[in-house]
Amino acid sequence: MDFRFNEQELAFQREVEDFIKRELPADWTERSIYWPGGYGTLAELEEVDPIIEQFTRKLAEKGWLTISWPKEYGGAGRSHIEQAIFHERMSYYRVRGGEVATLIGGPTILHFGSDEMKKEWLPKIARGEVRFWLAYSEPNAGSDLASIQTRAVEDGDDLIINGQKIWSTAAHAAHYAWMIVRTDPDAPPHKGITLLIVDNKSLGVTIRPLTNICGFHSFNEVFFDNVRVPKKNIVGEKNKGWYYVMVALDFERLVIPMGGFKRTFEEIAQYAREAKLNGRPLSQEPLLRNKLAQIAIEIEVAYMFFWQTAWMLDRGLVPNIEASVLKLVTTELSQKLANLGMQVLGHYGPLERNSKWAPLGGRVCTGYLDCISALVGAGTSEIQRNIIAMRGLGLPRS
Repeated sequence: MDFRFNEQELAFQREVEDFIKRELPADWTERSIYWPGGYGTLAELEEVDPIIEQFTRKLAEKGWLTISWPKEYGGAGRSHIEQAIFHERMSYYRVRGGEVATLIGGPTILHFGSDEMKKEWLPKIARGEVRFWLAYSEPNAGSDLASIQTRAVEDGDDLIINGQKIWSTAAHAAHYAWMIVRTDPDAPPHKGITLLIVDNKSLGVTIRPLTNICGFHSFNEVFFDNVRVPKKNIVGEKNKGWYYVMVALDFERLVIPMGGFKRTFEEIAQYAREAKLNGRPLSQEPLLRNKLAQIAIEIEVAYMFFWQTAWMLDRGLVPNIEASVLKLVTTELSQKLANLGMQVLGHYGPLERNSKWAPLGGRVCTGYLDCISALVGAGTSEIQRNIIAMRGLGLPRS
């Protein structure tokens, strides 16, 4: 397929890049420690930095937080290719172009929410006024998400929730939980789950920090003790949440920081050109040169999968299998890129960002730790391979 941009798309790409360079500090890409594909560095700087808060408000004013949404809900009414262009350029400069509410919750509400829910939530999301966190995983329910035990029972016009969620990225910096609960314990596992929105300020919600392997507070464990939630916060129909979440997971798997991969590789390659081994540049060492070339090829392949999913969405196609392929390829690329960085930097690789001797701001050390999370979040690599095998290739379950 030929994914070259037309004049309108090229103009939009230039507009986005000019906006980023104008509105962000010149040293932002050096300050940001986000590793492409990782979950452990998502909340460390971008969720709390006032510069990013102001930057996000300006994005909302331009309608860029919800580029492909209909204008009636606060979107820009642009194509999915243009949305992909936006996210590619944003990630190249190590800044996120949205969060759970804009990238996952909002699109799911657009598909399955009632008219009342769309009117209540979508304009607020488009204006950047609310943040969501993903309340999916539990201590005994990760890859086997259908085994969640957090319960919700009806009480008049409300649901009362009891249970626990874990690995809750940025829950401490968000306003609402985008949450699945079990509402019918007697139904088969996949048919008794409901998706709903829960206010973090609700009585009975307790958020406790989990410091991750990178040393950052990005994750949390969250407890729900008799938390009362109005039924109007249910997304779609009761007990059909599993099917909605499967679509929501596809949205999450499409949010790939392709530009971040490209920029990080460029920095590692530049270091290899400048660093010397036995009097000549590292990049001239045949083994290392081959590894650099291999990663460069894999990044280009990932870009093709990235543009393909946007192309499909613009044609009304559902990139279910393609989302898993894209997620699998890029998150494993996250680990390969970290390994390559460690090999290129040698003994300097394990130096953390607070060391004055750490090359590239210590991002390689952080990324080497954070890339582990890339292989787990939004469905493990094993889960993605199962999806590709069964849904894409028609292979049996066993």
